[in-house]
Amino acid sequence: MAMTAAERAKYWAETSSFDENTRTETQRILSDEQETIACFGAELTFGTGGLRGILGVGTNRMNQYTVGRATQGLADYLNANGGKTVAIAYDSRLRSDEFARIAAGILANNGLKAFVYPRLMPTPMLSYAVRHLHCDAGIVITASHNPAQYNGYKVYGSDGCQITQEAADAITACIEKVQYGAPQAMPKAEAEEKGLYEDISADVVDAFVEKTIACRVNPQEDTPLHLVYTPLHGTGLEPVTRVLDSMPGIRYTLVKEQCQPDGHFPTCPKPNPELREALQMGLDLAKKENASLLIATDPDSDRVGVAVRQKNGEYKVLTGNEVGLLLMEYVLKSRIRNGNMPAEPVIVKTIVTSDLAFAIAKNYGVSIQECLTGFKYIGEIIGVLEKNHQLDRYLFGFEESCGYLAGTHVRDKDAVMACMLVAEMAQSAAREGRTLADEMDSLYERYGFMENRLLNYDIAGSEPMKEMARTMENMRKDPPAMLAGCPVTVVKDYAPGIEGLPSSDVLSYAAEDGRKAIVRPSGTEPKVKIYLSARASTSSEAQAILDGMQQEMDKRILG
Repeated sequence: MAMTAAERAKYWAETSSFDENTRTETQRILSDEQETIACFGAELTFGTGGLRGILGVGTNRMNQYTVGRATQGLADYLNANGGKTVAIAYDSRLRSDEFARIAAGILANNGLKAFVYPRLMPTPMLSYAVRHLHCDAGIVITASHNPAQYNGYKVYGSDGCQITQEAADAITACIEKVQYGAPQAMPKAEAEEKGLYEDISADVVDAFVEKTIACRVNPQEDTPLHLVYTPLHGTGLEPVTRVLDSMPGIRYTLVKEQCQPDGHFPTCPKPNPELREALQMGLDLAKKENASLLIATDPDSDRVGVAVRQKNGEYKVLTGNEVGLLLMEYVLKSRIRNGNMPAEPVIVKTIVTSDLAFAIAKNYGVSIQECLTGFKYIGEIIGVLEKNHQLDRYLFGFEESCGYLAGTHVRDKDAVMACMLVAEMAQSAAREGRTLADEMDSLYERYGFMENRLLNYDIAGSEPMKEMARTMENMRKDPPAMLAGCPVTVVKDYAPGIEGLPSSDVLSYAAEDGRKAIVRPSGTEPKVKIYLSARASTSSEAQAILDGMQQEMDKRILG
């Protein structure tokens, strides 16, 4: 029988394998029933995205014991499957370096060698290191763009992609056999002496930067362009500036207040480059400097936010879909002009990413391959092309949440590469006296307006994950018949596995005029996400349709 929250907390408070501070804090938590349930009422779920949660004491929190238990489970899985080496990276979040050391020490205690970046590095550089060093797995300590109170633990396979559901299930089964507080971490000095710990050398960083620069579409582009860049207190400063420094014509100004890595994120409480408020300090500097462009990377530098100066001097923050569509058009147009379009070229996008990509692909005679939400699926498609000796067919992959990838040396979204391509694309536009705002207007004129909106519904309650499952089941049993007054004509349930895709808890509702709503639970938080899209002759018309759809979804989810 499963332990209750109070029983779990009592075990943590009274067992000597937990440190004194943890035991003391647990005793305090036990005095508050609601806090006991919040901290010990569940366990952090280990899925394809690994662990993610609020920092603190308890089985439902990110701490040295939840990290240690997950790492022991991973070690058992690797040892059972012939694994020998793991690459580790960490970002600027609170306790990230500590969790990375604990993970390396536990791996060493299980006879597995850890290759560890000696300083904070972006997530795409972990994906690269796994493949470059021929490791059997990878770990990155990050909570991506979440607020400061969060941290996370993501696991990668030997292909440099985040693990599959099959691997996650197998690792979970191993984790469930591990007792909290039991795993022991070998001291770093001992692990180094035994050849079970090694710093990842600067040569790997240099190789990553070189591979990134090789992804330039038009390396001869040298039009003068002034931009502002901010790493939002994260890991992007070194690799992004190294790449920008290699680009003739690029002049950049840094948001100095946001250059220092700081897990408290003092200038942007929500370090998500999709949000205008996170970019505000950069926008203010861009306006002061009269810069053409602002680019911002999130704490682990796998997402990039972009804002462009318009003719009136104000800055427009482009959506993830807009940046992806612009880059797609730029890559395809340049490939044709440069005469290096491969046979049977492929663009990859997730099912929740703008369908306007289909119109662009048709214009250039390119096929689109869709995949489930999550960049690992884009990475897996690259892997299949590689196995079939067709790697050159892959041109570009993107998702609506500011994730992009043009090269194949990384198998996850890569903001370092994306910053370079966005800057080059802006240079190309500037060569013709245009901005990326002009390019976006032209794209909509050619292919039609499509507006998108993401709705996030936080699910409350003492057991939010169960409540989230109930919400999805209600949507499944009672699908909407209309979307803002237009009849739903196509309903898709991805749970059984359809259209060649794996099983996934995703529902899609579409009308004939192109409006669509896709519903899925978050993989890392108690949230239901709904992706709305609408096509119309103008942006304002499309936004009005989205408003109507949002009102309908609010009633369904919020009551």
